[in-house]
Amino acid sequence: MQTRERPAIEHYRYTVAWSPEDEEHVAQVAEFPSLSWLDESIEGAIKGLERLVGEVVEDMLSQGETVPVPLAEREYSGNLKIRVSPETHRFLVASAQEQGVSLNRFLVERILMDAARSGQKLRGLAE
Repeated sequence: MQTRERPAIEHYRYTVAWSPEDEEHVAQVAEFPSLSWLDESIEGAIKGLERLVGEVVEDMLSQGETVPVPLAEREYSGNLKIRVSPETHRFLVASAQEQGVSLNRFLVERILMDAARSGQKLRGLAE
C-alpha cells in the first residue's frame, strides 16, 4: 500500500537487534527493507533510522514518488489465502481432525504458537 502524503515516521515498524559482525545494534524498518542504522545503543539505532527514514520519505515525496503506508495504518480483511501442495493440505486436514478442530483453527493456533516463540504479540484473532 502506497501514499503520496507524508506518513508519521514513528508509525513505521522498527526492530533492533544486536549485530555480532558489526558489534553494534542494528535497527531495521519493515516498510523500507533496504534501510538500516547501526549504533552503540538501541535508542541511537532507532533514532538514527527514524532520521534516515524521514529523509528518504521527504526525498521520495519531492520526486513525486509514493511512499509506503505504515503497517500499523493499513487495513486488513482478516482473510488469508495460502497455497500448499495437495499432500501438505491432506496432512494439515488430518492433523486438525486428530485434534478435533477445524483446519482454520488448527492453522491459527500454529501461527500463534510460532509468533509466541518469536516474541510477537497478536491480539484479536478469532476463528
